[in-house]
Amino acid sequence: MADNNKQYTDPRILRTRILIKEAFVHLLQEMEIEKMSVSRIAERATISRVTFYLHYRDIPDMLEKMADEMIEDIQHVLDSESVKKESSEDADWFMILRLLEHIAENHKFYKVILASKKVPIFTERLSKLMAEIITSRLEHLGSNSFSYKAGIQKDIAIWHGSSALLGTIVFWLRNDMPYTPHFLAKQLFSLFNAHNQDKSFK
Repeated sequence: MADNNKQYTDPRILRTRILIKEAFVHLLQEMEIEKMSVSRIAERATISRVTFYLHYRDIPDMLEKMADEMIEDIQHVLDSESVKKESSEDADWFMILRLLEHIAENHKFYKVILASKKVPIFTERLSKLMAEIITSRLEHLGSNSFSYKAGIQKDIAIWHGSSALLGTIVFWLRNDMPYTPHFLAKQLFSLFNAHNQDKSFK
C-alpha cells in the first residue's frame, strides 16, 4: 500500500542519517570541523562514501540539513499537544520545560555543537529560533509585557531575552546539566517574570 504521507521517511534512511550524525558529533570532539572529511565521517559511521553522498552533497550540505532537522525537532516539541492544551498563563512555563527536556534527552549532540565547538550554523539557527519565541511571547503580552511598561524597545527586549535563554542553556550544558530541566525551567520562568513574582508555580 502506497504511503501518501510526505512526512514518512524510510527507516533505513533514518538509521543511516543517525549513524552519520553520531559520527559527525564524535569526530567533532576530536578535531576542528575544517579538518573533517567525508571519508572520515563515512568510516566512523561504518558506511561507504557512496552512501554518504546519497544523503548529502558535501559536509556544508550535511550541516545545513542537520540544522534544519534540529529546528524541526524543537518546533515539533514546542508545538506538541501537551503545550497547546495549557492555559495561556502556564504556556510559557511548559514551553521552556519541553525545550529543556528535549535538549537534555539529546545532550550529547547539543553539548558538542553549542557548548564545546559552537558550530556557527547551529548556534545561529537556535539564536534565531529563541528570538522568534521571545518575539511571539512579547506580541502575545502586548501592552501587558514588562518591557512595554518599562519603555524598553521591542528589539532590545528580544535581543536580551533570546541571548539570556540560549546563554543559560549553553552554560547548563557546559556544566554537565547540574539542574534538572524542571528546576531550571522554574528558575528561568521566575527570571523572565521577575516583575510579577507574586504568581506561584502550581
